Amino acid sequence: MSALTARSVSRLAGVHPDLVRVITSAAKRYEAATGCNVEITEGLRTEARQRQLLERGATRTMNSRHLTGHAVDVHFLADGEARWDWPLFDKFAIYVKAAANALAIPIVWGGDWKTFKDGPHFELSRKDYP
Repeated sequence: MSALTARSVSRLAGVHPDLVRVITSAAKRYEAATGCNVEITEGLRTEARQRQLLERGATRTMNSRHLTGHAVDVHFLADGEARWDWPLFDKFAIYVKAAANALAIPIVWGGDWKTFKDGPHFELSRKDYP
């Protein structure tokens, strides 16, 4: 059974199945190891939503992988409270990368980007998933 809540699962609608497999696997292992739940905050986005985020400065592009269902954003629930602490993203990224490696699905983590580091963001590799 997935560690993701029904709300998180609903937010994966329209997201590429390979990314869903990686995130679901990572979330299950992460929760088992840490007791901290992973929540999907966003998956597939509309152009209007992307434009809204661009205007607020929450993104720097209208070429987001969210627009094609190739990206998700997450946060964590600890003791019923939403958490955005950077160390939680660092730890979860280890689980995502391990799941991606085991499933042979190339993943990019926004926390590894050189500029505009985006800890909540995980996407399928553009090279392998154009």
